[in-house]
Amino acid sequence: MLKTLRGKTVLVTGASEGVGKACAERLVEEGANVVMIARREAVLQTVADGIGKPDQVLTIARDLTDLDALPDLIEAATRHFGRLHGLVNNAGFNARGALDSIAPSEVSRIIALNLTVPVLLTQCALPRLKAHAEGSIVNVASLAGMVAMPHEATYSASKHGLRGFSFSLAEELVGTGVSCSVVSPGPIDTGFIRHDLDTVPDYVFSQPVSSALDVAECVLDCLKSGARERAIPKQSARLAKVGALLPGLARSLRPALSRKGAKVKRRYQS
Repeated sequence: MLKTLRGKTVLVTGASEGVGKACAERLVEEGANVVMIARREAVLQTVADGIGKPDQVLTIARDLTDLDALPDLIEAATRHFGRLHGLVNNAGFNARGALDSIAPSEVSRIIALNLTVPVLLTQCALPRLKAHAEGSIVNVASLAGMVAMPHEATYSASKHGLRGFSFSLAEELVGTGVSCSVVSPGPIDTGFIRHDLDTVPDYVFSQPVSSALDVAECVLDCLKSGARERAIPKQSARLAKVGALLPGLARSLRPALSRKGAKVKRRYQS
């Protein structure tokens, strides 16, 4: 774990918007150096310029699904700032709908970006972190990784996998000085849902919607404390755990949750 972030170097994926952007901003405020990774170079640079601390920020425009390039990201971060202390695997992708209605290329991208990339990027970073017996890895999952999510089957599978990977790796790293945590938020008020409102299941909006900053604060807490998991909102996390244990109950509650969520969703659509 990293007891302080001042002077530390943290790589953040998906850093051009939403949770990744909020993480980068908060890390710089805490005195950390940030390596910001995202696909869109112009958007990424605009975010970095807005942070206004060029000596603390390195931007790298890269499509993370180019798996052969992942080691280069770790090397670039280390070369630029001297050391790597933390990794935030935040980048994600979703394509909602019944499984047989989604293009195979989109199914593949969900698994690649949400699960394969975090696993492989973590594998690349671990030798650097373990060499100094100090470091934190934080994977941004979802409450969809706790409970079955109809019409988001592949996304739910990827986040279940990411949580399982995080918990297993945390056990593997005991005694190394390196921690692995997972942050599991419910719906977040970012472009991740705002740009695709019509396909987001109504029941999703039955739960409190967190801000990107809410989630970023959980990420920073995990970087510093090495906590196993932070799940928000707490009441939604409790509901997800009950739904996982009692799937019949979750199924019976879903129509009422969908009716409640539909009213909230209409407010976002207006």
